[in-house]
Amino acid sequence: MSFETLHHAVDDGVLTVTLHRPEQLNAFTVTMADELERTFREVNDDDAVRAVIVTGSGRAFCAGMDLSTPGNVFGLDEDRRPTLADLTDLGDPELARVRDTGGRATLAIHDCRKPVVAAINGAAVGIGATMTLAMDARLMSSTARFGLVFGRLGIVPEAASSWFLPRIVGLPRALDLALSADILDAAATVENGLATASYEPDELLPAARHLVDRWTRGRSPVAVALTRQMLRRNASYDHPADAHRVDSLGMFWTSVGDGKEGVAAFLDKRAPEFTGRASEMPAFYDDWIDETR
Repeated sequence: MSFETLHHAVDDGVLTVTLHRPEQLNAFTVTMADELERTFREVNDDDAVRAVIVTGSGRAFCAGMDLSTPGNVFGLDEDRRPTLADLTDLGDPELARVRDTGGRATLAIHDCRKPVVAAINGAAVGIGATMTLAMDARLMSSTARFGLVFGRLGIVPEAASSWFLPRIVGLPRALDLALSADILDAAATVENGLATASYEPDELLPAARHLVDRWTRGRSPVAVALTRQMLRRNASYDHPADAHRVDSLGMFWTSVGDGKEGVAAFLDKRAPEFTGRASEMPAFYDDWIDETR
């Protein structure tokens, strides 16, 4: 795959996506949004990849939106006057310059069938911070910074962060982080529950790699994909019976798939050899994902 703002590298089943505009501190653009959305949609069908790490090139992770872009810096059509009714069908191409560009990327990350870890190597500000909230873990370099700075610019949190942030840190802390618009150092980012841990700069990527290996090496790709999506979606149901319905289908289809090999390997006291593919999910999967969008 060829990209203008990203670098891709696959090593032993792990795709490392590097935001690559180092002279602009990897500032976010509409093109970067397009390329991230494409990356996280297409990786679902790439069975050579079991997990994704996202990091930045040079001394920044992502310094936020590129504010030097001519016209509306967020890529939006200022001649439009959209309403909620206009946004019913998010797949409508006519909404391309109405929809928040960061949200297009984070929704693709949310839907991804592979675990995604942010290795935040430097400044992560604005969309550089909120894009990581859709990922499954955030690891910080000890020199990195994290800022939800929208209040300083007179705009609102984007990239669906009003959905992700309270789920990560709780509503009171989410409100404080969003309204104060503080830029946090690595220690404060961890203390606020936004990141798992901080590492010396040369230890950051190895730590991210260790984490995704713990989650995915020797695991069933189908079970990993289902588990990731069940934990993200089932907690939003109104009643646990709704989660039970999804659990039941997940258990049924994994038990007749990779679960057979898993049980046999456990009884034989050997490593399992799973053959399921995340590109070929059980029959109920697509309908369930569509229903919970």
